[in-house]
Amino acid sequence: MEKLEEEIKECQRCELWQTRTNPVAGEGSLSAKVMFIGEAPGYYEDLKGRPFVGKAGKILDELLGSVGLKRSEVYIANVLKCRPPGNRNPTTTEIKACTPYLDAQIEIIEPAVIATLGNFSLGYIFDKFCIKKDKISRIHGKIFKVGTIAGIKNVVALYHPAVATYNPGMKEVLVKDFKALANCF
Repeated sequence: MEKLEEEIKECQRCELWQTRTNPVAGEGSLSAKVMFIGEAPGYYEDLKGRPFVGKAGKILDELLGSVGLKRSEVYIANVLKCRPPGNRNPTTTEIKACTPYLDAQIEIIEPAVIATLGNFSLGYIFDKFCIKKDKISRIHGKIFKVGTIAGIKNVVALYHPAVATYNPGMKEVLVKDFKALANCF
């Protein structure tokens, strides 16, 4: 993982390296049973070089606690390792350039559960594992079993925790979905 993190620090596969403050490789337990995948670093993540340290990170920490997990027990990564300017959506080119790093992280961690946080991670992971995609509003909290070389994995589509920062009623949905996630480990 250290070698991979060094590669990420030196990466210039897309234009985002020119505007980033810090790349955000990911963090957590290298033997995590659960891996969370967001879309891209935000403002605070870019400043600190760590995933989910802003408002959405505080919500993620609460959600983890609600199912008896600590940040140190899971692995948290993003589809993109650098912040898109103005927090815009990732482009197809950026996703294509960056996902080999995410694929390597999944191979190193070998999680039993992959939890997608938001539409971009859902799109990439569902394509990767040949899971039929649908709107997140229809499949959030559902568990999809996939066979891999490393064995059976559970993939769970979750709303991005940021949704609760602008729609507080969604926190209840997230809590319920995390309870479904907890049934996988």
